[in-house]
Amino acid sequence: MFPFKQNDRQHLSDTELVERYRFSYDNSYIGDLFQRYSHMLFGVAMNYLNDEERAKDAVMEVFEKVLQELKRHNVENFRTWVYSVTKNHCLMSIRKDKTIESKHEGFSYMAQQIMESDEPAHLNGGSEQEMDQRLYTAIDSLKDEQRQCIKLFYFEHRSYEEIESMTGLTYKEVKSHLQNGKRNLRIQLTQHNE
Repeated sequence: MFPFKQNDRQHLSDTELVERYRFSYDNSYIGDLFQRYSHMLFGVAMNYLNDEERAKDAVMEVFEKVLQELKRHNVENFRTWVYSVTKNHCLMSIRKDKTIESKHEGFSYMAQQIMESDEPAHLNGGSEQEMDQRLYTAIDSLKDEQRQCIKLFYFEHRSYEEIESMTGLTYKEVKSHLQNGKRNLRIQLTQHNE
């Protein structure tokens, strides 16, 4: 195929290694590229994630992603491209963390509102995880309009007016679905605690 021995690859350019990978799908060519740039990629990941273990994981995830992306895309400047892939991967990871955190905060706030208590929800019976699961199950059991209004109001922090325009419901209907949804959730959650 190519008349290069493994130890001669260090003399190949990034472009040559990419071309050989695209021709053979031999992962070792990308492994050679990652050896060249692993310190840079780890530095990028550390800069965004501020956690050594997460940064190491991110570099490995980027390696897997690169193996797939190079099969579909012709990359002219590997160094610049892999830098961007790593940066975007880290930003998506941060965004995902914030979404999970926001969802959890939404559950806690909502549980406090429903139970009409200033105490954290998990103090009313069980761990935070158990309370979140019970609340999630209870929300799923609501009527469609109640569930939709509850999710929009508590998790997406939408106003009554925004919910009106998003759902086509009137202001009065939105208010009613939120009140009834809260009441039904409170009934379900208090029955579970008894």
